[in-house]
Amino acid sequence: MIEIRIHGRGGQGAVIASEVLASAAFREGKYVQAFPAFGVERRGAPVTAFARISEKPIRARYFIYTPDHIVVLDPTLIEAVNVTDGLKEGGWVLINSPLPPEEFPSLAERFRVATVDAGSIAVAHRLGTTTAPIVNTAILGAFSRITGIVGLEALAEAIREVVPIKPDANIAAAREAFERVKT
Repeated sequence: MIEIRIHGRGGQGAVIASEVLASAAFREGKYVQAFPAFGVERRGAPVTAFARISEKPIRARYFIYTPDHIVVLDPTLIEAVNVTDGLKEGGWVLINSPLPPEEFPSLAERFRVATVDAGSIAVAHRLGTTTAPIVNTAILGAFSRITGIVGLEALAEAIREVVPIKPDANIAAAREAFERVKT
C-alpha cells in the first residue's frame, strides 16, 4: 500500500487533490482511500489531506503517520509544520516552489526532493488569483511524473470528473507541471 500526505493551506485545494489522486488510481484499477484532516476550518489555515493506493482492498481507517510520499502545496509550511514527520526513507517530498530541489538541503539529506512552480502554472491557466493561486491539479501532474503511481491520462480523466470548475485549464496545468517538475 502506498500512503501519501498532502500539506496545504485552506483554499489551495489539498482535499480536492487527495480526491483527484484517488480517483485517478481507481481508474487504473487500484483500491483507494482519500480523506482530510482539518484544524481550524478557514482560508489560509494549515490543512492536511491523505490518500492511500493499493493493489488490495484497504482496511485501514486512521490518519497516515508514516507516509511513502509528501506533497507540499505551500512552501511556508516547511518552516511552520514538520511536514516530513514519519516520512519513509527514500520517499519523495514534492514542493510547490520556483526554487530548485537543492535549495532545500535539510530535506535533500534524507529524502528525494522535487519542486515545481505550481503557483505560476496555476496563475498562467487562471486557476485562482495571482495572490491566491489554486495549485492542486498542477502539483498532481508533477506527482504523476516523479512517482509514476498514477498515469497522466488517468489523472486528466479524474480531474475532469472531480474538479467542477475549469476542468480543461486544470488538465492543462497538470500537463505543464508534469513537464516542468525538477528533481
